Amino acid sequence: MADETIGIVGAGIVGLATAREIALRRPGTRVVVLEKEHEVAVHQTGHNSGVVHAGIYYAPGSLKADLCVRGVSILREYCQDRGLPCDEIGKLVVAVRPDELGRMESLYERARNNHVPELRKISQEEIKELEPHAGGIAALHSPRTAITDYPAIAREFAKDIEASGGEVKLGFPVTSITNVPGGIEVASGQLRVRVDRLILCAGLHSDAVAKLAQDKREPRIIPFRGEYMLLKPDRTNLVRGLIYPVPDPRYPFLGVHFTPRVDGSVEVGPNAVLALAREGYKLSRVSLKDLAGLAAYPGSWRMAAQHWRTGIKEYRGSLSAKAFMKDAELYVPGVGVSDVVRGGAGVRAQALDPDGTLVDDFRIHQVGRITAVRNAPSPAATASMAIAEHIVGAVFSAPSAT
Repeated sequence: MADETIGIVGAGIVGLATAREIALRRPGTRVVVLEKEHEVAVHQTGHNSGVVHAGIYYAPGSLKADLCVRGVSILREYCQDRGLPCDEIGKLVVAVRPDELGRMESLYERARNNHVPELRKISQEEIKELEPHAGGIAALHSPRTAITDYPAIAREFAKDIEASGGEVKLGFPVTSITNVPGGIEVASGQLRVRVDRLILCAGLHSDAVAKLAQDKREPRIIPFRGEYMLLKPDRTNLVRGLIYPVPDPRYPFLGVHFTPRVDGSVEVGPNAVLALAREGYKLSRVSLKDLAGLAAYPGSWRMAAQHWRTGIKEYRGSLSAKAFMKDAELYVPGVGVSDVVRGGAGVRAQALDPDGTLVDDFRIHQVGRITAVRNAPSPAATASMAIAEHIVGAVFSAPSAT
């Protein structure tokens, strides 16, 4: 119905892209975005490394693969239209040991199946032509991989929503979601907003907000903090483009890498350590409530049993800059502790199943009039506009009554 009111919980890039897509696709529909913070893009979007992924890593046929490939195309066009940065600086995925060559070959075939443009395998000599200071014995080169400013894109999405007659309601932490005759009532304390349908894009709090909507409890969100070093300004010339390791397929994390930013800085990282709070951007930030939730969930212990050795290694890097830089030096030899300073950190909302499996693909649930985005990790920012298309297609093909 064209005169519906659609609510979206969460003003990160996925929530805002979804609200914008509804406003554009269904004129006359009222859109209201409900956000607990007092500005948009505060959490995962605001701490994003800015990479516009080309689709190299994702299993062919998965939502990640399909939506990333579609998303990068429309995101690039949007940036060009709005004068936002989308700089194709290219990426090297570098093998530093012979035992990584098989994984690199598998990654190449996966990327070809995902139609990653202009990807090619290159030799050690060709690595040096592109990145004179890089190490490695072979690499994949993705010249179309880009960098952008995701918070700026999110703010532009918010402007589009408001220009179309929608509303971004800030300072509205959702405390209850109630089905009422003909719709849904979303509350923040004593404040009430009534909508016909509701879409949950709550990121770090996606499982908690989905629980308010009577969605199933799993998967749970486990927060992982990713910490960065920054190359000192006089050392940023050592890196021209993105330099990544060959990923370990057992983990959803890509490993420590070098990431130029649109502001000219170069990040080194991130690691991946269990955060002690959902918004635990600093080691000192601890939430007893969040820790109790982790301890009570069987999946947490099963995950720990599988990956405790990796966890110890990641924490060592968190506490010691020397340990942090040990892996980084494999990709840019000679870059050490004296070349970096501590940078910022982000927290990834990693969904975890009860058996301890780290959920890799996007996961979206439908509960009557409510659509819940339960897992949207990287490349969600790259794919945000395609995710929005996918969600809106699902929402308006679902029945309007519970």
